[in-house]
Amino acid sequence: MKIKVTQEKLSKALNAISRIAIGKATLPILNNVLIRVSNKKVSLITTNLDMAVEDYLPVSESEDGVITVPAKLLAEFVSNLPKGENIEILSKDTKVTIKSGKYSSTINGTVADDFPEIPEIDEKKSVVYKIGVDEFKNSVNQVIIASSNDLTRPALTGVFFNTYDKTLAIAATDGYRLAEKKIIEKVESEVKAIVPSSSLQEVLRSISDEVDEIEISFNEDLVRFRLGDIEIVSKLIDESFPEYQKLIPKNNNISVALDREELVRVTKLAALFARSVGGSIVCEAITPDIFSVKSIANEYGENDSRIETSVDKPGKINLNSRFLLDALNALEEPEIEFEFSDRVAPVVLRNKKSDKYTHIVMPLNS
Repeated sequence: MKIKVTQEKLSKALNAISRIAIGKATLPILNNVLIRVSNKKVSLITTNLDMAVEDYLPVSESEDGVITVPAKLLAEFVSNLPKGENIEILSKDTKVTIKSGKYSSTINGTVADDFPEIPEIDEKKSVVYKIGVDEFKNSVNQVIIASSNDLTRPALTGVFFNTYDKTLAIAATDGYRLAEKKIIEKVESEVKAIVPSSSLQEVLRSISDEVDEIEISFNEDLVRFRLGDIEIVSKLIDESFPEYQKLIPKNNNISVALDREELVRVTKLAALFARSVGGSIVCEAITPDIFSVKSIANEYGENDSRIETSVDKPGKINLNSRFLLDALNALEEPEIEFEFSDRVAPVVLRNKKSDKYTHIVMPLNS
């Protein structure tokens, strides 16, 4: 095998794919990157068995072959070579030689036979969506904050891609809050799939300035994200996602319009005094024109901040300050709607003008 490529291109590709090359005692080959050259096409592949990343590398010269080498060692070595220089990589048996100008190194590689087979999407049976990069990044970041880290409830550790009313939406919940974002309207194909949050985080990290659009393909047990020259294939979570739309209250009878930045500010102030009580704060609508956010009295003292607004009906609710701040930071518009009914019903937070994003927060015990 032989390839000739610029330092910048190779370093960028190795940095993109080496993050998931992790050490596992039972499968040390997962530390490696598979370098495959076939018909002047060069690909670099890493996998952790649940997810695989493949980057297609543009090269000036190549000879067919395949080998695996330690991914992080190769990435760090290449990143320290002079920029602007050409790099030549040659393999003979399991020895891989990297040359660049006066620099040369030989790395012990491994034959590719033991490298895990990378699953492929069946193009004929897949459901495909395309979305702009900015919309994808914003939407995933708005929703993924509500996913869970509890591995005993695997369905909640991912983001649910689902279609209804000819709209593709994504949703996540950890049982204490729930976020949904509608991302594509007027879709023809249907999908219900839970994508691991860790896979989506890797997709977000792999997006470069050169990519304008992401192609997402689903089949029965896999999802593939295409970002320019990079492909990320991930297993789906084989669980049932909760019927989350039933959890979103439809008839909250208290709705208060609030300035988002001001609500963030008063929530942060109340949170300072709520540390010893698990971040519990009280949000109260006081007729006719006050919305109050205060901390519960404790060893640090108490805080009561007020926002002037229009209040039709009084009511109050206890919330986790961190969950409320996460929701507020995910909302985009200057003015938001804060909706609730009583002490046990969830709070619904939305942008004032757009209904594409919905975030609900479960109340704490009074």
